[in-house]
Amino acid sequence: MRKEDRKQIVFAVLRLMLVGLFLCCVVVCEAQNEAALRDSLRQAADQLTFHPDSIELRMDKARWNMLLKQWDYAKAEYDYVLDRMPNHFDARRYRAYANEQMGRYTFARLDYDWALRLRSGDLSAMMGMALLLQKMQHYTEALDMVNRLVNAHPEAAEAYAVRAGIEKDREMFDLAVYDFGEAIKRDETNKDYLLNRLELLVKLNRKEEADSDIKRLVQLGMPRPALKKYMLK
Repeated sequence: MRKEDRKQIVFAVLRLMLVGLFLCCVVVCEAQNEAALRDSLRQAADQLTFHPDSIELRMDKARWNMLLKQWDYAKAEYDYVLDRMPNHFDARRYRAYANEQMGRYTFARLDYDWALRLRSGDLSAMMGMALLLQKMQHYTEALDMVNRLVNAHPEAAEAYAVRAGIEKDREMFDLAVYDFGEAIKRDETNKDYLLNRLELLVKLNRKEEADSDIKRLVQLGMPRPALKKYMLK
């Protein structure tokens, strides 16, 4: 697997975690098919027709837009809310994510900055900013933000996983192994964390630890043949 492909996989996993934090119902909604999501969106839009000034209904409609990856439509709803309530925290952080998905990184950063001024230690906003800075190749700022994230949320597995992903991307492999280990301590059944650490252990030729992670993954239900490429001789 090419180095660039591995990077994309790491950050895809972290992005999925971030969306899960941003949209509290995402786990339930992912089980629904697109038709069900569109039906929910239609109902939200119908309600909004009768109450166009409702901030709550606009936030609800935007949520369905986000789940359907309709970034432009979601942003339009957040624009409406923020024009009237500039300090609406959820609208700020959600619009930041929508802007990022559309490649509008500067605007996304401005929204994350504003959100963090409103709630300086918010887990999801800090994660979003750290990942955005990494995507913008502002590596020093990204590491600084993710270190602040871990210090502010030492109990959160996601915080260590985000830092580990950034360290892995920057080829700081030993540090990434440590941080994935800290994430695993806090979320022992997370296969993504274990797989990422296993890949690093293989890269570092740490056979005994790699074998231990393979055993844990098999215990968690992964078929052993699927892990064959990680088995060091």
